[in-house]
Amino acid sequence: MSSPATATPININLENNAQNSEQTVPHNIEAEKSLLGGILLNNHAIEQVSDFLKAEHFYSTAHGKIYYAIQILTDRNQVADPITLKDFFNNEEELKSIGGAEYFVELANSVVSLLNTLDYGRIIFDTFVRRQLISISQETTDECRTVDIENSAVEIVENIEKKLYNLVELGQGKNTTIAFRDALVQAIETAEAAFKRDSHVVGVTSGLLDVDRWLGGLHKSDLLIIAGRPSMGKTALATNIAFNAARSHLSKPTEGAKVAFFSLEMSAEQLAMRILASECGISSDKIRRGSIRKEDFPKFVEISRQISNTELYIDDTPGLSLASLRSRARRLKRQHNIGLIVIDYLQLIDAASRRTADNRVQEVSAITRNLKTLAKELNIPVLALSQLSRAVEQRDDKRPQLSDLRESGSIEQDADVVLFIYREEYYQARKEPKEGTEEHAQWQKLMNEVYNQAELIIAKQRHGPVGTIKLFFDGQLTKFGNIGIDYGKA
Repeated sequence: MSSPATATPININLENNAQNSEQTVPHNIEAEKSLLGGILLNNHAIEQVSDFLKAEHFYSTAHGKIYYAIQILTDRNQVADPITLKDFFNNEEELKSIGGAEYFVELANSVVSLLNTLDYGRIIFDTFVRRQLISISQETTDECRTVDIENSAVEIVENIEKKLYNLVELGQGKNTTIAFRDALVQAIETAEAAFKRDSHVVGVTSGLLDVDRWLGGLHKSDLLIIAGRPSMGKTALATNIAFNAARSHLSKPTEGAKVAFFSLEMSAEQLAMRILASECGISSDKIRRGSIRKEDFPKFVEISRQISNTELYIDDTPGLSLASLRSRARRLKRQHNIGLIVIDYLQLIDAASRRTADNRVQEVSAITRNLKTLAKELNIPVLALSQLSRAVEQRDDKRPQLSDLRESGSIEQDADVVLFIYREEYYQARKEPKEGTEEHAQWQKLMNEVYNQAELIIAKQRHGPVGTIKLFFDGQLTKFGNIGIDYGKA
């Protein structure tokens, strides 16, 4: 280690709980003293607690500043002991009030065992969390007593949930720095898992063989965007993927996932009707109107019973705010351990605060950034639908391109995968010539070629190739299926 440090002023903002609290709040001074003393005797002991324990977690302001100073010294690869620490606290009134420089010696002598450093750290953090919970409850009480049109009761609840979730995450002690050899082990394990699966899918399955083959499934922490013009089948495809993943989880938990579906456009009942129609082979329109045959009804009831246990959670709150969506996603992750989030669709999310006047492009940019952050935070894929600009309709070839996303903020930049859904049948059906003409015969031939077909264009993929996947699409059942492709070209 290098020579002792020169004097460096300690300037951190730590609240002195002892002075500001009229009642005794949870704390453990003995644990704080024992932890600091143990670290002074063996500087390497700080490595056991530095991932989760911060200076502001100490009840004693002086102890927090001492811990902070030790962190500075050890980060510089310098010795932290009573002699080197003395230079840091020449003008610190906090230290004088507890005995001055001699207090460092007292700390070193208060150590019971060097083996208990981690336990002491956990005790200190636990009492900090308890103090924070008391603080949150007091702040909440004050907020509730003040009626403010800018801060509704629902927003207060969402704010509390966010604070509580952050408090839980704070104590996980996650180490975000990974040695290359450990990253290699993880990569090999991922490859081995994919090799052992018949489907060779390492992420959450989409239930569509061709899509899984190209993407390798929906990967953890990825933001996937499915974009397209109206009537292309975006919601149908997202619903199919969500249901396929949730259903697969019942039989193959490693390939499927519990799914949270945020439907800002359709109701939960409408989505359930679509899924039921798709599984029964009866159009949702006929089911809704009661136009099903008597002999089909037992099948209808049986299929309903079979899929009722599928863990697909639907939130159909209209005009859902970005903050609410994040809060509910965290809650679903905590309560049900969801493995996939689907959002229909991102332009319907309310991103801006009532106090801001950002334009819509900035709002959409904020939404995609936050969705990517959410995917990484929860370590699950997030699949979001997006509308495309009308510029597509001005071209002869109406297949979408990445440039069509540019008016939508930073979607292309933030997304790990961008998929465009395109159906030539939709456009050709609106060009029908007069019957009996040669043009009509040519049109009919083309319609036969594109009938029940859709293209899923992979325009961007961080982890793999781009290309076009041919899919089967039944408009009556709003159901996507597989059409074989040459994987050698993938």
